[in-house]
Amino acid sequence: MKTVGVIGGGITGLSTMYHLQKIVKANSLPVRLILIEGKDMLGGKINTVHDGAFKMEAGADSIVARKQNIKSFIRELGLEDEVVYNATGRSFIHTDGELKKIPEDALFGIPMSLESLAKSELVSAEGKVDALKDFYTRNETFTKNDSIGLFLERFLGKELVQKQISPVLSGVYSGKLNDLTIAKTLPEMLDYKNDYGSIIRGLSENKEKYQSKGNKKFLSFKNGLTMLIERLEVLLDSVEILKGSPVDKIKKQDDRFMVSLVNGENIEMDFVVLCTPHATTQKILGDTELDQDFAGLLNSSMISIYLGFDIPDSTLPDGTGFIVGENSDLICNACTWTSRKWEHTSENSQLLVRLFYKSSNPDYEKLQSLSKQQLIQVALGDIKESLDLSEEPVTSEVTKWQDNMPNYHIQHPYIVQCLEEKITEKYPNLLLAGCSYYGVGIPDCIADGEKKAQEIASKL
Repeated sequence: MKTVGVIGGGITGLSTMYHLQKIVKANSLPVRLILIEGKDMLGGKINTVHDGAFKMEAGADSIVARKQNIKSFIRELGLEDEVVYNATGRSFIHTDGELKKIPEDALFGIPMSLESLAKSELVSAEGKVDALKDFYTRNETFTKNDSIGLFLERFLGKELVQKQISPVLSGVYSGKLNDLTIAKTLPEMLDYKNDYGSIIRGLSENKEKYQSKGNKKFLSFKNGLTMLIERLEVLLDSVEILKGSPVDKIKKQDDRFMVSLVNGENIEMDFVVLCTPHATTQKILGDTELDQDFAGLLNSSMISIYLGFDIPDSTLPDGTGFIVGENSDLICNACTWTSRKWEHTSENSQLLVRLFYKSSNPDYEKLQSLSKQQLIQVALGDIKESLDLSEEPVTSEVTKWQDNMPNYHIQHPYIVQCLEEKITEKYPNLLLAGCSYYGVGIPDCIADGEKKAQEIASKL
């Protein structure tokens, strides 16, 4: 009997094991399946916290609805009736002491039409004229391994990128645009430029792709994203799940692997999928020949602060939140009006907001040393300044994600390729998986898990 182990019980590890179990059952294979998670609960960056009438996502807060694989996966899990979509509404950028609207007809701040560009409150007339070069300037040098920031500035102009696009896109991908690749952010923008001669024209021609289901771009579940984790755990009925069992090291022994747990237990495995963050994977393997490559993979950090108030959600202006742009006195990087964007998070329509403080923030080092109560006071100061609210919260949730947000910089694809080649040679039947390498979104992690399961199945 072969033994397959998946290390890491986040969404990638769960997807890998779910798809492996399907294949094993369908083919009646004599395979032992083991999922090992170091913490006492599964889910990784997915964790729904319940407090009275409020539901707060301490990690990821939604799933991108347009990804091809997600709808069929949810249907397969029997969660269709539990799906909820984000409410639509205006998003803002806080700049010059006020909230300015991001054009509705835009993708991550990138105009999807000439009208969207013309009506922007964030860009000057000169900046709008500069962006028109997108329609007559050809791409002759950029590939998907180049900087998304430099690419967008080249064809849409510096002002539009800095004032409207960068605050949105940098927030989503946790890094400076010039350090992020086209391939790992918005590869279709390069395709549109090459195929249509214009990014804006390409977006306009493919608008339905981004505005499906009445512009509802994100989805979650009635009882929070943890429902996805709980359902997968229930369905893994042929899998040995070891929680609270950190892996100490993995050593290759002939054609097998010896997986040693911190508690002293040793498990022999024929195949191993490492779905842990790259720093954890580096430590587990303890291979100095891989250290330089692992060191080249970068992470960002973030502090998330929820504040719930005993006041109606309708107190806020029409919208779903704001991002902090240039010329702002706020300390936070962004604020989501959670109860407005996600009605299921507040049973009584009371106000719930979530503020984000990222490691790119000049104040981040100082924020790191603050206590929970001190951080809440910082957040309340931002709420007062931006929304003119002085109420005390009735609930709060502070989460620190330290060095745990993958940053796909320019060299990222090359480093991942080097790691894959070295590990294939030195550790055949051991695979890397997860957001440290192949995509940060939940659909990307699910797809990567399925891919790794198929790779192992082909060898079984």
